[in-house]
Amino acid sequence: MSELAKRPVVLDIDHSVGALPGRLVLPLEHWQESIRFGCSLATMRRFGTMLDELLPAEYGTVFTGSGDFHHLSWPLIARLPVATPFQVVVLDNHPDNMRFPFGVHCGSWVRKVALLPQVSHVHVLGITSADIGAGHAWENYLTPLRRGKLSYWGIGVDTGWSRRLGLAHAFRGFDTPAALVDVFVEAQRTQSAPSYLSIDKDVFAPEVAHTNWDQGRLLSGHALALIDSLRHGLVGSDINGEVSHYRYQSWWKRRLSAMDEQPEIDPAQLAGWQAQQHALNLQLLAAIAAKTG
Repeated sequence: MSELAKRPVVLDIDHSVGALPGRLVLPLEHWQESIRFGCSLATMRRFGTMLDELLPAEYGTVFTGSGDFHHLSWPLIARLPVATPFQVVVLDNHPDNMRFPFGVHCGSWVRKVALLPQVSHVHVLGITSADIGAGHAWENYLTPLRRGKLSYWGIGVDTGWSRRLGLAHAFRGFDTPAALVDVFVEAQRTQSAPSYLSIDKDVFAPEVAHTNWDQGRLLSGHALALIDSLRHGLVGSDINGEVSHYRYQSWWKRRLSAMDEQPEIDPAQLAGWQAQQHALNLQLLAAIAAKTG
């Protein structure tokens, strides 16, 4: 594989990603208001067309900035060839498969990816959010779970409601991150397809990386073991979860963001959190490069 195929790309929408070796930076700040948190399907189509025009033929891991941009994984995955099916492995504290009636947003994109013909299955690993608990069951898109295209791998969340709806096959529950990692690594021994990897750093405990969302329990060693288990290589990857703040111009985005109760960013701690994030980015990049080389 050429060095260009390992070159990281920064979709520089919120100026939150630190300097990465050999990076290609695409200046996209003018998209922030329209794309951050969520957007219409028409806006996402325009964004995907723009990516097709700007991205080189070969590139490595794509950094999209804050977790508010995780829905940008959808066009990145959708543009991959359909000839060879691949699984999508998502490390995330949330299922990102929640109902959203206004197009697509950072918490609903997984359903779109599960519909793609080239995607054989989507695994969302490390969920500790109540989004998959009984209180939010009605908000989850159930069709990809029912059809066997999507699996939730949760830690410490009661998902008994899934059994009552005949969805137990799509839910894997664990008491600890280590137990989850062990079972997933073992399952990958019989997996024959390549993978697309998407990492939202809110899956990590705060001592690993502070984000602007509620956070999970994974440590960096858990993530490295999960990445190493992807035995048949990566067809692509993206990373988000940087710390950034933005004041929306539109009232409805301010309202929706407030409803999600995102934690406030402490300005006095911001520089330290960003340094922590950058160190983790470099560690993840090295692990991913080993699977793409």
